[in-house]
Amino acid sequence: MLVDAAKGLETQTRKLFEVCSLRKLPTLTFINKMDRPARNPFEICDQIESEFELETVPMVWPIGDGDRFRGVVDRRSRNVHLYERKDKGAKRLEAETISIDDGDRVREVLGDALFDQLMEDLEILDEVGAQFDRDSFLAGHQTPVFFGSAFTNFGVELFLNSFLEMGRPPASRSSTLGIIDPNSSDFSGFVFKLQANMDPKHRDRLAFIRVVSGVFEKGMKVGHSRLPGRRISLSQAQQLFASDRESVTLAYPGDVVGVNNPGLFAIGDTVFGGTLFLIFWSARHAQEF
Repeated sequence: MLVDAAKGLETQTRKLFEVCSLRKLPTLTFINKMDRPARNPFEICDQIESEFELETVPMVWPIGDGDRFRGVVDRRSRNVHLYERKDKGAKRLEAETISIDDGDRVREVLGDALFDQLMEDLEILDEVGAQFDRDSFLAGHQTPVFFGSAFTNFGVELFLNSFLEMGRPPASRSSTLGIIDPNSSDFSGFVFKLQANMDPKHRDRLAFIRVVSGVFEKGMKVGHSRLPGRRISLSQAQQLFASDRESVTLAYPGDVVGVNNPGLFAIGDTVFGGTLFLIFWSARHAQEF
């Protein structure tokens, strides 16, 4: 869940949380644009808790905001990751790290005002803030909170590393054939998103497929839940991250691949290999254009 540090919760954020809640998905929160004037971080956490009835657990904590933004402290490692402004157009920042236990050094770098405010905030979090509980997080009752600036790639690595650590492995899913185990050798997956014109040079349409079981292989022929008896070739498979695209030859349970969609796929469609014919009982929600 991405939250603007100045605006707080917005309409699209609320819709995203509704989908996560409907699908019982654990949610991690990234408070973005801390390098711009922002609301008080305690205020943002309170808004999330009051509107979503979701306990917030700050895993990192910001040091200032806007022109006074100096970085974040990782509460688990007790390391301060310093933010350094770069020339316009520089999007990847390597953060200098200092242990929060080296108080004199941290005070020297941050200045008295920011250092004192940071220590006061951390004391409040340690005394009255919630502690991270993985079971509560996976059940959708807690959200770990991170702060940073996505545009300058600051704080993103901390978030992604925690995502890998906290996330759960691919889960079994209910279908017309019963429970499909991700360790099954038979390929299956379902379409959960459609998008068009992602490449401005081409009028492309992609269907995003989440692999549930077996192994996806580029060019493989699969069955389609709405087109019985027909086999479809999944060619030109891609994985996308921001504006980057990468050709995919193999994908495994939990992976997401984008395949060309000549009008054959809709949200909720199931694809499957071998002689299987199944439909996943997945929640559907209206598309937006």
